[in-house]
Amino acid sequence: METGNVLVGVLAGFAVGVTVGILFAPDKGSNTRRKISNKSSDFVNDLENKFNDFLENVNEKFETVKEDMAHKTENGVHKAEAAYNSIK
Repeated sequence: METGNVLVGVLAGFAVGVTVGILFAPDKGSNTRRKISNKSSDFVNDLENKFNDFLENVNEKFETVKEDMAHKTENGVHKAEAAYNSIK
């Protein structure tokens, strides 16, 4: 199972649990709607933060791979030039 699927499942379960808990709490409808709105906003903010962290992590890995490939390409060019010069 992929980490992304697990994360989505956990977050969805959390959201459903919070919503059901609020709906069954004895409170006025306006208070319940406000609580749901606040929890939804918190959930969206948390999800946005996790997504931004994910993108930052992917970007860091991409940059690392890009730098590694640049070094390998540079080394390959030097080896090719050395081989060409030794053949001359």
